[in-house]
Amino acid sequence: MEPRSRAATETWHMDARAAQVFMAAEHLGRRREVQGNATLYRQGDPGTTFFFVVSGRVQVEIIQEDGTQFILELMGAWSLAGEGSAVAGHRRMATATTLERCVLIEFDYPVVKKAFGQHVDFATTLLEVVAVKQWVLGMRIQFLATPKPELRIVELLRRLAELYGVEEGGGTRIRTLLTHEQVAALTGTSRVTVTRTLTRLKSEGVILNDGGHFWVQRPEPGTRAPGRPRA
Repeated sequence: MEPRSRAATETWHMDARAAQVFMAAEHLGRRREVQGNATLYRQGDPGTTFFFVVSGRVQVEIIQEDGTQFILELMGAWSLAGEGSAVAGHRRMATATTLERCVLIEFDYPVVKKAFGQHVDFATTLLEVVAVKQWVLGMRIQFLATPKPELRIVELLRRLAELYGVEEGGGTRIRTLLTHEQVAALTGTSRVTVTRTLTRLKSEGVILNDGGHFWVQRPEPGTRAPGRPRA
């Protein structure tokens, strides 16, 4: 399987072993090529299908009653979208939209469920991925419940550092690009709050940034944060 690109803005993906299982199970679903700005499913609609992202990016968001946008995830290659509602049999809790041309494998849960007996690896991998996504969502809810926006923002940056980070100097450079608007939508804060918080975190040496790239710093106790690492 081709190594995945990690340059575009993404916030979650599964590991290579799990992705290989979904790729190998393509015959249980159908491959689709979808243009950008296409809606895969809408918040509140019924649906039994879910999508494995082979390439491209999908934005999963919740629109609150007052029209406020909250981005759950920016799904890149090796991501799964829509499985929660499909498996639970409930209406969609979010809307999924392609941000660019995407190659997807669409699975219909009632169909693949019948094949679990012959494809145990696929069934267990689906269960594991659903569990990991629930764990990540739980961690995000924990941080979203705090009144301190810097904790939400640091949690997001640390998660991205784990997924897309490169060790450099005294910290980890995040190779995914982020705008202040995206950080705001991903952390339930305003753009003004994000800008103010990032400025403070930079002054305290917690993070560094250059344009849309961020570094999560790990200064030694009692020492000043190191300067900006080389790109």
